[in-house]
Amino acid sequence: MTAGNDLSREILATIRTALAEDVGPGDATTNSIVPPDADMRGQIIAKQEGVIAGLDVAQAVYLMGDAQVEFRRRVEEGSRVTNRQVLALVSGRARSLLTAERTALNLLGRISGIATLTRSFVEAVAGTKAVILDTRKTAPGLRLIDKLAVRRGGAQNHRIGLYDMVLIKDNHIDFAGSITTAIMRARSGAAGLVIEVEARTLDNVREALDCGVERILLDNMTLESMAEAVRVTAGHAKLEASGNVTLETVRKIAETGVDYISVGALTHSAKVFDVSFDYLG
Repeated sequence: MTAGNDLSREILATIRTALAEDVGPGDATTNSIVPPDADMRGQIIAKQEGVIAGLDVAQAVYLMGDAQVEFRRRVEEGSRVTNRQVLALVSGRARSLLTAERTALNLLGRISGIATLTRSFVEAVAGTKAVILDTRKTAPGLRLIDKLAVRRGGAQNHRIGLYDMVLIKDNHIDFAGSITTAIMRARSGAAGLVIEVEARTLDNVREALDCGVERILLDNMTLESMAEAVRVTAGHAKLEASGNVTLETVRKIAETGVDYISVGALTHSAKVFDVSFDYLG
């Protein structure tokens, strides 16, 4: 098996950068202690309950350092696991396993942590039509890794970056002078892209509707205002709720009838999932 798996070239490049950052010119500790021809077996285990995601990323880390490493998964991607459950068995040259260990665990722990939190939000809105979305509040350099983790947790990605969708926010509107002017300029300068505009009031919602935009972001609105926006919009635009969404509030937001709920916390506040690599011989 190669290091590529089904991961994108961009994610593989991120893995390569992470390895280079950690290994540098060589693993001084391992190379001074472990003979080059020594073999080793180990297992990756969960040290908490939650959703495991990113096993293919961890596997790619090991294989990128040594294509002869054998990585055998013991759980399905996206499954719930318990504390001390074995996630994967890894075997090969000892130097390869020890050198790749931290990078593999760092990425696996981050992806699983985001997936675990994401799954909690997805389950909280089950039975409503609301779709949980992420935001661009990701770790610099790890955008695609973080976005992958959100998908593995069962939610959907918003835009990947500034280039694949127009999102007219408050500062754009204030600079342009009005929602209408901002939308006109966006249509002229970014033809072909979906346009979403931020609305701070119900009057903003009506103005955006008059302009025929595809999506409207309801920024920090009350539940009552969101419900009214759903009524006013009547399906003529998709509505996205945003702003300080928590697990305690997300269900009530979903019940207003909005189409999407964006949650920055999925990527900026997820706790890293605790995993470890244990020596087996």
